[in-house]
Amino acid sequence: MTTFPDRPPVEAVVFDFGGVFTTSPFAALMAVAEAQALDPLTMVGVMFGPYDQDTDHPWHRLERGEITLEQATAQIVALAAAEGVADFQPMEMLMALGGSGVRTEVVDFCRDVRSRGLRTGLLTNNAREFEEFWVPLLPLDELFDDVVDSSAVGLRKPDRRIYELSLDRLGVAAEAAVFVDDAPGNVVGAEQVGMRAVLFGTGPDDVAVALAELESHLA
Repeated sequence: MTTFPDRPPVEAVVFDFGGVFTTSPFAALMAVAEAQALDPLTMVGVMFGPYDQDTDHPWHRLERGEITLEQATAQIVALAAAEGVADFQPMEMLMALGGSGVRTEVVDFCRDVRSRGLRTGLLTNNAREFEEFWVPLLPLDELFDDVVDSSAVGLRKPDRRIYELSLDRLGVAAEAAVFVDDAPGNVVGAEQVGMRAVLFGTGPDDVAVALAELESHLA
């Protein structure tokens, strides 16, 4: 078991939502692109922009609550047309975002973390229009001391300010917190503010590996 003698004990765990509590949406999105006979990497890039950065791409602006879903999808269709794709259907990709259900083992782990007296937070890049779909999937009040939704606070990962906001609302220092996400850029962003971080892989076997790594930070 890995130990971290040079760091203070962990006081809080901050979880991402999609790709952690649900299966990774990116694998499903790639499959949708292939079904539309489109180059998957190109079209996922058109749809979501450089996800390891925080830019003025329409999807990033949507997740910061600056534009509506309708405005974002119209701008993304225009971006696709500029790539030579005249019949791009973004709603098919959006329907794949929910993954294939909630990972009960992650829910149980989060519940156990909180039962140990540690603080728990949820830090999600999301769109305001998706709230009615994702919020009912988890017992938020039972699992988390605080929830930060990018579209509600006007910031999105990997902007360091959104990690700092989550830490401030949880009342813990970065060095005493662990962050969990399935996007490598978001993990790097957490590490840059001083948090420990765990990357969730996209495969089913990766969940157990990630939870074991997370546990190593809590021991």
